[in-house]
Amino acid sequence: MRATPGSSPGSSSVPAAPGSPPLPPELPHHGMPRADLGLLAVAVAAVSLSAPLIAATAAPGLAIAFWRNAMAVGALTPVVLLRHRAELRGAGRRTVLLAVAAGALLAVHFGAWLPSLRMTSVASSTALVTTTPLWTTLLLRLRGHRPPALVWAGTWLAFLGVAGLTGADLSLSPRALAGDALALAGGIAAAGYVLLGAEVRRTVSTVTYSWLCYGTTTVLLLAVCLTAGARLGGYDGGTWLKLLLLTATAQLMGHSLMNRVVKTLGPSVVSTAMLLETPGAALLAALWLGQLPPPAAWPGLVVILAGLALVVRGDAAPARKAGSGATASRSA
Repeated sequence: MRATPGSSPGSSSVPAAPGSPPLPPELPHHGMPRADLGLLAVAVAAVSLSAPLIAATAAPGLAIAFWRNAMAVGALTPVVLLRHRAELRGAGRRTVLLAVAAGALLAVHFGAWLPSLRMTSVASSTALVTTTPLWTTLLLRLRGHRPPALVWAGTWLAFLGVAGLTGADLSLSPRALAGDALALAGGIAAAGYVLLGAEVRRTVSTVTYSWLCYGTTTVLLLAVCLTAGARLGGYDGGTWLKLLLLTATAQLMGHSLMNRVVKTLGPSVVSTAMLLETPGAALLAALWLGQLPPPAAWPGLVVILAGLALVVRGDAAPARKAGSGATASRSA
C-alpha cells in the first residue's frame, strides 16, 4: 500500500473526513524513538511545576500567562533571526495561519486555566485542565478517526469523574465551581492546540513553530490584560524570579519540548502524557504550598485518572496489534 504524504513507515494511517486537513501521523508505540520519549518525560516534569509555581506567584493570572509567553518569545527571537530566517520566510500561508490559530488556542488555554488556580485547588484545576486527551479523541473522531471501544469507555468514565469533582466543588463554593469550569475550558483549548501543532510541525522546525505560536499568544494575552486592567508590572524581585523560572521550565522546557516531539509521537500520545501533570502538580502543591484537595474531591480525581488510563490502553491497542502483525508478516 502506498504511504500517504507525511506518514511514516509502520504507522497506521486513518483517512481524514472529506474537506478536512490530513490527520497527523500516529506512530505505533513499538516504533517510537526512545530519545523523544525521554524528552516527553522531561516536558511532563517541567509542566508539573507550572500549577504550584503559578499559585505561589504574587501576580494576576492573566499577567503570568502574558509574561511566560513574552519571555519565551524574547528567548527564541535571537535564535529565529540567526538560524531560522529562511525557514520563516519560506513558510506557506496555510502553515502560518495554523500556527497563529494554535497560538490563539494556547492563549485561551492560559487565559482560562491560570485564573482558575486562584479559584479552586491546584489538584482539581490540574485534573480538569489535563482532560485534554478526551477532547483530542473527540476532535479526532470528528475528523474521521474511529477510536476503539476502550477509548470511548475511558472517555465516559473520565467524564463521570469530572462530574463528581465539580459536584464536590459545588458543595464547597460557587467560586470553586467557576474555577473548575475555567480549567475545563483550558483543557478543551489545549486539545486544539496540540492537534494544530502536530500539523504545523510536519513542515517547520520546533523553534519556528514555537516562536510563531508564542508570539500570537503574547499579543492576544497583552490585549486581554490591558482590557481587563491586569497589573503587568511593579512586582518584587521574588515574583520576577518566579516568572523567569516558570518561563524556563514550564514554557521552554515543557511546551517547547512537547512541540518538538509531537511530530514523531503524535498528538494522542503527547496529550495523554499530560495526564501525569495531575499527580505531579498535586504532590508539589502538597509539599510546597501545603495545599491538599478536599476529601470529597478525591473520588472524582481517582475516577478521572482511571478513565484516562483506559484511554491510554485503548489508544495503544491498535498500535500493538499493528506491530504484532508486522512482525508476523516479516517472519513469514
